[in-house]
This record gives sequence, structure tokens and C-alpha cells, in this order.
Amino acid sequence: MKRIISSIIISLTALAGLQSCLSIDGTSDAYGDDLKSVAFVLEPAGEVLDLGGAILVVKDINAEAVYEAECGADGSATLKLPCGVYMAMASISGPDAEYSGSRSGIIVSGDSKFSIPLNKLLEADIVIREVYCGGCMKYPQEGTYQSDSYIILHNNSKKSVFLDGLCFGTLDPYNSNSSTVWDVEADYVPIIQAIWQFPGGGKDFPLGSGEDAIIAVRGAIDHSAYYPMSVNLNRPDVFTCYNPVYFPNSIYHPAPGPLVKLERYMQVVVKTGQANAYTLSINSPAIVIFRAPEGQSIQDFLELEGSIVQKPGSQSDRIVLLPLEWVVDGVEVFNGESASNKKRLNARVDASYITQSKTFEGHSLIRRVDEEKSSVRGYEVLADTNNSSNDFYESEKQSLRD
Repeated sequence: MKRIISSIIISLTALAGLQSCLSIDGTSDAYGDDLKSVAFVLEPAGEVLDLGGAILVVKDINAEAVYEAECGADGSATLKLPCGVYMAMASISGPDAEYSGSRSGIIVSGDSKFSIPLNKLLEADIVIREVYCGGCMKYPQEGTYQSDSYIILHNNSKKSVFLDGLCFGTLDPYNSNSSTVWDVEADYVPIIQAIWQFPGGGKDFPLGSGEDAIIAVRGAIDHSAYYPMSVNLNRPDVFTCYNPVYFPNSIYHPAPGPLVKLERYMQVVVKTGQANAYTLSINSPAIVIFRAPEGQSIQDFLELEGSIVQKPGSQSDRIVLLPLEWVVDGVEVFNGESASNKKRLNARVDASYITQSKTFEGHSLIRRVDEEKSSVRGYEVLADTNNSSNDFYESEKQSLRD
């Protein structure tokens, strides 16, 4: 996940104010007039970097206030902040690599100091181009509809890449505003419910530079024939998550349409949950695509002791603790209707997040095009700064909608 960045951008987003504080504008909200002196210092892993001149940006999503400070050569900066709970994120381009980092759960209740570790970014050839999970209205009928979710992948590299063996999954917890038992800084990602894998023997499904691959997470049918605000996923180029043995709920997983090819059915590598339909959060999933290193397989990994664990505090949910280094790309989605969102993805995968403001409106989360790189390379290159707040935007309609 690489892109040259001339300066460090750190966004500190207030997730929730402490009850002991009043609002910064003098009203009786979560913040008060008593601002605290908060120092931050960037700590690049394994390399000495000149961090002077980097701009520190602080955003309060509740008050829409923005604070800025310039970092010194040692990567430190001090800001005056109201009491609250914050998340810190940072990205920087070094001489030979890009670095990114984040720290969540920062509580400001007095003068304090926090470090932000920066790690070398994971490189991605295939990136997530679009996540449509929010559903739409059944207009002209009444009600809402959510059986039409899909994901689009994109080859951002200069060479063809084979999809064969590539996997995807969603992280526990399903929703960003749910409590979590996992350490976001750990060297694994907690995959819940199931792992899906592209079919093929190794070289059956090439994806050329600038090309896309569509995954129908639910029904691979023409949803738009019934609901005009939805999309047509009955396509010969679509891959589909259809497996009635593991997920027999025909409302969410109807039999694929006649144009969908049997050889493009995604494979269930493992099912660890109890649901009869594959669950993808409608408002805030954290999605990763991944593959085993050369010489290994996901199937062999799952046979190892400790690869699948019982979720602490749960009697039913089992979790795959997938090695972080296997992740090719990921995107963290926050619920725009909640003030208690929490990071689930390690900063080496996504140092930030994209917010989905509404559900059942046909909105979709789409990665921006890097126009400069696209012009130079001669094919469509998508933005990849390892910061979903920069790389993605919320579109008012799905890209596949006619």
C-alpha cells in the first residue's frame, strides 16, 4: 500500500467526550473551556527519519473543529485539546519505504504525552476498489433491501496478477461501534464467520493491470429488475459467494442468475460461525483480502494449533487469527451514525477509516483514482496512501448501478 507523501498527515478524531468535560464552544456539551496540553511524538520503526515540517492535523468530528501544528525534526508536536477519547494516525514517506501508524483509545483528561509508532507499509498489487454493503430502498415498493452487497477489487500494479487462491474475510467485531476483545496492534487480524477463496488452480483467473474483479457477496442476480435503486449482479464476469451447504438462506443467497459461470463460484475455505447467511455489516465492516505466502496454503495454516480460537466471552463464535503479513489490502468502515467507533484494522493495513453516513440509500464506498499516476502508467491507478479517509469517498450511488 504505497504512495509518495511529502508530509506527515496525522488525523486525531474525537470518538466520544468524557462526561466530566464541557463543550469547547462554551455550551454544555462534552467539552469545556479547560484545554489540555497534549504532546505527540512519531516513532518510525527501524529507521531515523527527518520529520521536521510535518503538519499535525486534529479533527473533532463532533464539533467539526480542526487544529493544526507543525512537527519538529524529532517528530514531536504539542496541541491544546479538550477532554475526550481520540485516535491518532500518521503516514510518512522515507527514503526507501513508506511508513504508517495509528494509536486508538487515547484518553485526554489532563496534560499528557503519547507516542505514535510508524511501521513500514505492506505493499499491495490488488486493492479494494469498492465496498457496497449499505443496501437500498425497495422503491417503488415500501421497505428496505440488503441482499445485493458486493465488493470490487482492482489490479493497481504494472503486471497481471492471478486471483486464484486469493481470499477475503471480515473482521470481528462486525460493527465498528461494538466492543472488541482484540488488540489492534497485534500481528494478526481476527476473521469472523468464514473465509472465502477465489477458485482456480493457480493461473485460471488473471487480472490485468487496471482491471477489476466483482464479488457478489450475496445474491448474484439482477436485483435492479425488482428494485431500481439496486444493481445487476447477473453478469458473466462476476464471482459469487454462493454455497447453499454452508449458507442455505435463499433470501440472501438465491441461486445465481443464468449469466453467472459455475467456475466463478467462490469457495468456502472454513466456516467458523453459525449463521445461515454470510454476514457483512450493513454500516461498518472491516474487510481484508489476503493470500498465503508462496509454498504455503490457507488450508494448511488452518490445520495448525491456535489458528482458530474460541472468541473470549462467546460460546459460539470461533475466530481465525490470520497472520497480519498475509494481508494484501484492507479497508476500515466506520458507522456515521455512531460516536463510539473503534479501530479494528492494524495501521499497517489501514491507518484510518472511511465513514458510511447512511444505509438503505444505495450509497457505496469507492476508492479515488490517482490521476497523476494513471497518466504516467497508461492505465487506471487507484489512490493508495494507506489512509481510507484520503483514499475513499462515499458515493451517492453504486458504481454498478445503471
